[in-house]
Amino acid sequence: MPRLKKIIPFVRRLAIAYTFICLFLWFGQERLLFWPSRVIKKTPSFYNLNYQNVRLPVSTKDGKIEIIHGWWIPASNPQAPIILYFHHNAINIGANVSQAEDFHKLGYSVLLIDYRGFGQSEGNFPTESQVYQDAEAAWNYLINTRKISPKQIIIYGHSLGAAIAIDIAVKHPEAAGLIVQNSFTNLRDMTKRFGLFWILPIDLLLRQRFDSLKKISFLKIPVLFIHGVRDPQIPAKMSQTLFAATPAPKRLLLIAEGGHDNNMDKPDLQKVGKFVEDVMNGKTKNEEVIYEKGFLPLSK
Repeated sequence: MPRLKKIIPFVRRLAIAYTFICLFLWFGQERLLFWPSRVIKKTPSFYNLNYQNVRLPVSTKDGKIEIIHGWWIPASNPQAPIILYFHHNAINIGANVSQAEDFHKLGYSVLLIDYRGFGQSEGNFPTESQVYQDAEAAWNYLINTRKISPKQIIIYGHSLGAAIAIDIAVKHPEAAGLIVQNSFTNLRDMTKRFGLFWILPIDLLLRQRFDSLKKISFLKIPVLFIHGVRDPQIPAKMSQTLFAATPAPKRLLLIAEGGHDNNMDKPDLQKVGKFVEDVMNGKTKNEEVIYEKGFLPLSK
């Protein structure tokens, strides 16, 4: 009994700590998921790109209006393909303008937006449903304000931004195509990569799911998956899993020495350009193309 009396306080403290961790994960998971910065260190002018600031209204649950900020970087040819760009979960569009420059060098116009709470966009830490709403506002801006044909728009997303891109691509089968770079299957699968989470009821606690694997089979447009084999954050196998679950037409590019960010060199960008060219010319029907650069065995 004396020994039991010593154990009971320890168990009580352990239960309190466990409950506190669960409550923190429930109420604070947006702060674990999103890492925004208000400081924009680079604008398109750093790369001598002409651009316009774009400010788009989005509605909140209580009926208020918040403004999200973006950059419109036009190509010299007004009929050029347009990249609707969704960045990852950290910093802001200023950390992604170099990738936008790569697309611009290929001859494309680019629209980048910051989600609520990022950069100059209003709002606090966003939720999954809010970033989908922000993405929809960007799509509507291209269609309704700039009067751009959906068949001119290639939806692009990197990392968590690719989950957003997949969501909007499924909702808009009238778009021309989709590019998914270094993305994950869903957040539940990502938690399995961290040993601590097995002791927690993650399926009950996870409110932000970004379940691309569940959505991808409904995709109706051509898609190019890109993944750096040496990505330390998201395993390339996840892009392979998404690729396997996606209906054709689809392509997969594994980059042998690629990491998580800005992992495409000139030959890889040429493959992106070829994909966009084929999409625009209707040459992607019922194809399944796997580039062998990554040398990863594909799951059966």
